[in-house]
Amino acid sequence: MKVIRKLLGAIILFLDKVFTPSSINRSTEEQEVVDNATKNLKLYQFKSCPFCVKVRRQIKRLNLNIEIVEVKPGTSSETDLINLGGKRKVPCLRITKENSDKWLYESNDIIKYLEKEYF
Repeated sequence: MKVIRKLLGAIILFLDKVFTPSSINRSTEEQEVVDNATKNLKLYQFKSCPFCVKVRRQIKRLNLNIEIVEVKPGTSSETDLINLGGKRKVPCLRITKENSDKWLYESNDIIKYLEKEYF
């Protein structure tokens, strides 16, 4: 099963690289506003997870500057995801506002949030 998962992951990453989506164009001023608005967002992910790739592709399309956090076993990113977010599930968008965090799971929910806020 691990071999199949690794093989599929490699294929997904290859296709993502070959068929990279185009980013929307904004003026410099508009992009600065968007960059400032997204500075408190973090996407917790596994690089070859198909749902994470789906979210990253939408981030690229929307031309968003969101910190990408690779979740690896035994790291602080995994600890944060479990202890602060409540579960070890990716993709997960951490939205920090006014000293509180909202942890948004499910790729479709994350994409809807990003489109609503930044498109």
